[in-house]
Amino acid sequence: MTLKVLEQESAMPAGGGCSSSGCGGSSDALAHLPEHIREKVHNHPCYSEEAHHHYARMHVAVAPACNIQCHYCNRKYDCANESRPGVVSELLTPEQAVKKVLAVAANIPQMTVLGIAGPGDPLANPERTLATFAALTEQAPDIKLCVSTNGLVLPSVVDELCRHNIDHVTITINCIDPAVGAKIYPWIFWNNRRLTGVKAAEILIEQQLKGLEMLVERGVLVKVNSVMIPGVNDQHLEQVSKLVKAKGAFLHNVMPLIAEAEHGTFYGVMGQRGPTHDELSALQDKCAGDMAMMRHCRQCRADAVGMLGEDRGAEFTLDKIEHMDIDYAAAMQRRKAVHEAIEAKRAEQRAEPHRAQATPTPTGEVFISLDAIRRSRKPTLRTRTRPVLMAVATQGQGVINQHFGHAREFLVYEATPEDVRFIGHRRVDQYCTGGDTCGDAETALARTIRTLDGCEVVLCSKIGIEPWEQLEAAGIAPNGEHAMEPIEGAVAAVYRELADGGRLAQPAAEAASA
Repeated sequence: MTLKVLEQESAMPAGGGCSSSGCGGSSDALAHLPEHIREKVHNHPCYSEEAHHHYARMHVAVAPACNIQCHYCNRKYDCANESRPGVVSELLTPEQAVKKVLAVAANIPQMTVLGIAGPGDPLANPERTLATFAALTEQAPDIKLCVSTNGLVLPSVVDELCRHNIDHVTITINCIDPAVGAKIYPWIFWNNRRLTGVKAAEILIEQQLKGLEMLVERGVLVKVNSVMIPGVNDQHLEQVSKLVKAKGAFLHNVMPLIAEAEHGTFYGVMGQRGPTHDELSALQDKCAGDMAMMRHCRQCRADAVGMLGEDRGAEFTLDKIEHMDIDYAAAMQRRKAVHEAIEAKRAEQRAEPHRAQATPTPTGEVFISLDAIRRSRKPTLRTRTRPVLMAVATQGQGVINQHFGHAREFLVYEATPEDVRFIGHRRVDQYCTGGDTCGDAETALARTIRTLDGCEVVLCSKIGIEPWEQLEAAGIAPNGEHAMEPIEGAVAAVYRELADGGRLAQPAAEAASA
């Protein structure tokens, strides 16, 4: 066996793996930014992939009106059955919103972020939006405040947003070419007139980019959302990513079009399809060459409450919070203690190495990176083996802690000899709901297995015999041996087991071209 030391530094940042690099949004992935900027996102679940395992967010629905129409949007009020942007169960006044935020923050101490994202556009409802922010700045100073907007009137309110300590803004920019925009936006409402076509898209794009530049000049962190619409803007979004990065955006979130006909959107009714998982991942990878990519977005409702991937809004309806007696001063002390415990846990997970030990490659050579030696870490294995996608069932905290049958989504990771990186999430129907039967469990299980297409392993805390057998029949290996272990470490360990078993060697032609 031959031992070789790589002269080239590994791309792996100190600390190792996704648990420190953040896979598109955590502080180490944004090392080019000043420390005070990186500090702003370290506990922001929507801006940091690492933080979303530990911290919660909430949205308050105080902004019903919108000043543009998008072909992918259909706003619904008093609706509890759809999980997508533009949908809410209750519209709130600013006073009701503040009371709800205080109740949620007291009962979910992991909640660090309050955002206004609709159900219309927050800046098309400036009085309601700014009144909510002003009250929360005074009554809940420990909560980060965010706003999401289409950007049409953003330049006119940038200074007002900054006065209310808004230091995180998301702008949805789906194109920078008005001809493309005309296919996405049927109209905008501008200067008391409804405009259509290329002219409308041109004004919208100009305002979005101007607002982006103004926010960056004032030190506000800007994330750009883009909806990937196959055949419309999918070949164009790389250009969008390059331009918004050049103008100072620090994070790009390319989201899949939600196009089910039952939602009643124009695209849904007309049969416009959404992207496949592979198409979305490939586009995100292309854009990632230009800026940090957000891959953990859940396309939340405008009244979402809780960790990303869950919604506890039903626990905090107006009738329920009306009877809650909130001592927010005491709640802030509890929140502080919980946050300190979370940060201690995150530090512990970062410190725990999950790198593979050096083992023979198919050619009998072991490659050890110099930076691994210098940091006295377990060496990084570089073999001619293929990447593997693994699905993970988790309820948060960055560990594998959910039963397969209870999962409503799976996080998907790609493991290679060099790294473990977060790819995205896939929503599923809950397979098991408890009791003597699981209802339409057989159909739900079949749909889940189809959703996990391309994944070779599923990691969970527990799994029953029936789903185990059906997963194996579909070529997906179930694994319940890493319950309560950190996700990235467990994924790396399973990858080592596959490599050791000789199941990952590339075909000769692929290895020769590697």
